[in-house]
Amino acid sequence: MQVTYWLEHAWLDTHVEPGVAVETEGGRITAVSRDVPQPPPGATALRGLTVPGLANAHSHAFHRALRSTAQVGSGTFWTWRDVMYGVASRLTPDSYHALARAVYAEMALAGITVVGEFHYVHHAPGGKPYDDPNAMGEALIAAAADAGIRITLLDTAYLASGMLDKHRSAAPEKHQRRFSDGTAQQWAERASLLKDRDHARIGAAVHSVRAVPADQLATVARWAEARTAPLHVHLSEQTAENEACLAAHGCTPTRLLADHGVLGPRTTGIHNTHLTGEDIALLGSTATGTCMCPTTERDLADGIGPAVQLQRAGSPLSLGSDSHAVIDILEEARALELDERLRSRTRGHWTAAALLRTATAGGHQALGWSEAGIIEPGALADLTTIALDTVRTAGPVPRLGAETAVFAASAADVRHTVVGGRHVVRDGVHALVPDVPQALADAIGALHP
Repeated sequence: MQVTYWLEHAWLDTHVEPGVAVETEGGRITAVSRDVPQPPPGATALRGLTVPGLANAHSHAFHRALRSTAQVGSGTFWTWRDVMYGVASRLTPDSYHALARAVYAEMALAGITVVGEFHYVHHAPGGKPYDDPNAMGEALIAAAADAGIRITLLDTAYLASGMLDKHRSAAPEKHQRRFSDGTAQQWAERASLLKDRDHARIGAAVHSVRAVPADQLATVARWAEARTAPLHVHLSEQTAENEACLAAHGCTPTRLLADHGVLGPRTTGIHNTHLTGEDIALLGSTATGTCMCPTTERDLADGIGPAVQLQRAGSPLSLGSDSHAVIDILEEARALELDERLRSRTRGHWTAAALLRTATAGGHQALGWSEAGIIEPGALADLTTIALDTVRTAGPVPRLGAETAVFAASAADVRHTVVGGRHVVRDGVHALVPDVPQALADAIGALHP
């Protein structure tokens, strides 16, 4: 199907251009024409600022059921984790599909066209596999299709509850048993049954150095390498993880991953918060990416990661909403800069254009969709339009649209979302999920006793 979109204002990687016509066919952009002052005959007008589709590089869809509930009282990351386990214990393939469909629809309303789902709830409670051993992963893939967005399912190895010493790890605890395949080899055999499709790609993840014994890390890395697939890993999110790794292995988690072949240009470390100078150099020299999740990192009091130093060292940046305290990639981009300002007490670490690249092309690259994240012929026809006439965005001249989008707009200002040339969100209304708030309320309500 051929569709032409006329972009009132378009961010073309370096600047905002008025009047751009984008022709699409077969889900890809076939032509980009500038200096088009009015919509061509038959074209669909996208009024506002259109950018490449936003990429959410790190998601745990079921964490959306914790929003607000996890804000009651105080506590730590570890007490929050106990609440999370309770929700995870009640998931079934059907309930997870219903929840993820609603969450991914919320993402589409926020302008997100691809999600990286860090998926580790594999089996039934107690650890028994379903008849289809990938029933939970398939539910997520189907949910993304139903919500009209792309997904990279980062099937996650989660085999242990912690490190005992250099050669031993603790068995999974009660709520973690459904996460575990037993060994990395058994994980690889199950994950190999998952297949790419038009809207979905299969990647791998090491949950953390706590959850995968050191002598099994290479198995996961080799699986991803053999498939040229993205490989993600939670890395140094908590100082307790670093301390446990030092006690068991005499090195940092980053060094442990490097020594077992996990780092590299297809690998992305999630959070990368508590790093040494050597860690930063290792990540940069191997071109290992960094996915920052600022709204979750501040919600869980994790800390502010050294994103500036990591990028300077050679680690490409991407963004994720992680626990979904909010789902707003524009807020994640803004927070990257503003959190660094708080820490350094200086301004201007990234331009608005650089932050938009992190939110678009950077995330797509981390998720294995390198043909997306830019508005040019041959790219996937994934577009996000941000209104420039709301109470948050009205006033600035359109040529400052990138600055307006990053430093003033929010997910509520997304007007249109196009995925593969298909209009998934039109004028703020989801075309495939009729009532997203009700779908969220129903799916979340079913998970709370």
